Amino acid sequence: MRAFSALRRLALIAACGGGLPFAVSTGVAASTNAVDAASLLQQAEHPACTTSLSDQCVSLLRQLEPRIDELAPEQQQHLRYLQAWQAILAGDYKKSDALTHAILSDSQDDDLRLKTRMLQVNSLSEQSRFEDAFRQLDQLVGAIGEGSRATPSLREKGYGVVSSLYADAGQYALASYYAEQIFTQGLARPGFTCVDDHARIAARFGGRQWNGIEPLISEGVATCLKENNSLYANGIRYFAASLALQQGDSDKAIALLSKHLAEVHRDNYSQQVAQFEGLLAQAYQQAGKTPLARQFALAAVGHGTSNRFAPAVVEAYKILYTLAKQEGDAASALAYHEKYMVADKGHLDEVSAKALAFQTVKQQLAANKAQVDTLSRQNQVLKLQQALDRKASETSRLQLLLLLLVLGFIAFMTYRIKRSQLRFMKLARRDGLTGIFNRQHFVTSAEQQLQYCRKSSRQACLVLIDLDHFKVVNDTHGHAVGDRVLKRAVAACEQHLRSTDIFGRLGGEEFGILLPECTLEQALARAEQIREAIAAASVFGDNLAEVPVSASFGVATIERSGYDLRKLLVDADDGLYRAKREGRNRVMVSDDTQPRQRVAGVAVDHG
Repeated sequence: MRAFSALRRLALIAACGGGLPFAVSTGVAASTNAVDAASLLQQAEHPACTTSLSDQCVSLLRQLEPRIDELAPEQQQHLRYLQAWQAILAGDYKKSDALTHAILSDSQDDDLRLKTRMLQVNSLSEQSRFEDAFRQLDQLVGAIGEGSRATPSLREKGYGVVSSLYADAGQYALASYYAEQIFTQGLARPGFTCVDDHARIAARFGGRQWNGIEPLISEGVATCLKENNSLYANGIRYFAASLALQQGDSDKAIALLSKHLAEVHRDNYSQQVAQFEGLLAQAYQQAGKTPLARQFALAAVGHGTSNRFAPAVVEAYKILYTLAKQEGDAASALAYHEKYMVADKGHLDEVSAKALAFQTVKQQLAANKAQVDTLSRQNQVLKLQQALDRKASETSRLQLLLLLLVLGFIAFMTYRIKRSQLRFMKLARRDGLTGIFNRQHFVTSAEQQLQYCRKSSRQACLVLIDLDHFKVVNDTHGHAVGDRVLKRAVAACEQHLRSTDIFGRLGGEEFGILLPECTLEQALARAEQIREAIAAASVFGDNLAEVPVSASFGVATIERSGYDLRKLLVDADDGLYRAKREGRNRVMVSDDTQPRQRVAGVAVDHG
C-alpha cells in the first residue's frame, strides 16, 4: 500500500492506541476453544495490535472472526473497529470503509464512534479522497470541541489528528491552533506529552514560526526520551536538523542526524528513514562532501519507494541530478532530472489537490450554511404570508416584495459563492508571494504552448533566471527583505514580457520564461534587457542600506533542444550553470557553438 504522510501516520498510531509493540502471549494461539471470545478481544485491543501487523495480532483477529456471535453487541462493534484498523494497515480500504460505516451507523458507544471517525478521516486522506476527509474532519472538530462529552484523552488524540491533517494540507495556522488547544485546554496527560509536543512543533515548523521554537524542540526531545518514545523523539530531531541546515550550519545537522541514524533504522519506519537520509544528503552537499551526498540521496530514494512523491524523495533526485551534471555525466543527469520532474510534479499535484479540496469543502460548508439560513428565512416568509393572506388584497404587493427579496438574496448568495470558488481556483494556480504562475501551472501552460508551436512550426525559446547570491541576502538582511527582492525582480521582468509569454516561479529564487515565436537572437536580446532591468532595480534593507540585485540567465531554443519541455529545461539549466560559473550577472546559452555571450551588456567572443 502507499504510505501515510509522516505526520498523519504518527497521529493515526497515537489516536488508535499508541505505545510500543508487545509480545503477545504464546498461549493465545495454542488453544482457540480454551479461551473465551471476550478474553481474545481484550488481548487484541492491546495497543501493540493497533500499531503493527504482527502475525500474532493478525492471528487473534482471525480466531475472533468466526466467533463474533459469542460477543455482546458492543463488543462486536469493538472487534469491527480493530478489523477496520488492520485493514487500513494492509491497504484494504474497501473493507475498512465498510466496517467504519457500519460502526458509525450501529454503535451506541460515543467514545468508539469518535475513535472510528478519527480512523475514517485518516483512511479517506490516505485514499486521496481529500474532500470527503475534510467533510469528516469538520464533524470531528465539532465532536471534540469545548463542551464535548468525550473523554479528555480522546479529545487530546482528536486534536492531534486534526492538527496533523491540516499540516499535511499546508494549513499550518489551523494545524498550530489545534495543536495548541491540547495545552490551553489542559488535555495533555503524563506519558503522552511527547506526542503532543511533536504535533505542536511540526505545525510551527511547517508554518515557519521559528521564533522560540528551539526551546520547544529541546523540551520535546527530553520529554520523549523520558517517555521512552524514540519514534517521536527522532521526529522532533529531524525538525532540529532541518532548522540547523536552513541556518547554514551543515556540520551541526550532520552531527545530529548521524548520531541517531542507527536508532531510526532500528525503529524501521520507512518514512522517517527516508527523511533522515534525504536531509543528510542535503547537509553533505552543502558541506561539499559529494560522495556522501550521493550515498545518502540514493539511500533516501531506496527507502522512499512506498511514496515516490514524498518531499525527501523529490529532494534526493534533485541532488543526484545536480551531482551528475557537475561531473559531466549527461546521461545520468538527464535520467535523474526526469525522475525529479516526475516526483516534484506528483508532490505538487498532491499538495494542490489537498489545498483545493480544503477550499472547496470550506466553500461548500459556507454554501450549506447560507442555504440553511435562506431556508429559515423562506420559512419565516411563508409564515408571514399565511398571516398576510388574511388581510386580503391590500397586502398582495407586500407579499410580492418579500418574495422578490428572498429570490434576490438567493441570487446574491449564489453569485458570491461562485465568485469565491473562481477566486480560489485562480489562487491554486498562482505563486502566493509574487502572483505569477507557480511551477505546476507553468509546466502545464508551457507544454501546451510548445505543442501549439510544434504543430504550426513556430520558433520558441526558454529562459531560466536565478537571482545571484540570494541566500546571502536572506542571511544578511532577513527573509522580509528577501521577499521584497523577489517581488522587485518579478516586477522588472514583467515590464519586458508580451501577453503571449509564459512566466512562472519554479522554486525559491529561480524563474522560467517561455518565449513563443522568438528566435535565439531575439531571446538573447530580451534576456539582456531583463537582466539590465533587474540589476537596475533598487531594494533597501531595514537599515536603509541598498541591497544589490543581479541575476544569471540560461537560454535554450527549440532549434537545438526540440519541443520537449524537459530537454529545454535541462539545456537552459546548463546555460544557467555556465553563467554562474563564468561569474554571474550574465546571459549564456547551452550551445557550445554559440559565437558570443553577453556579460553586463557587452558582447564577448567565447574564444
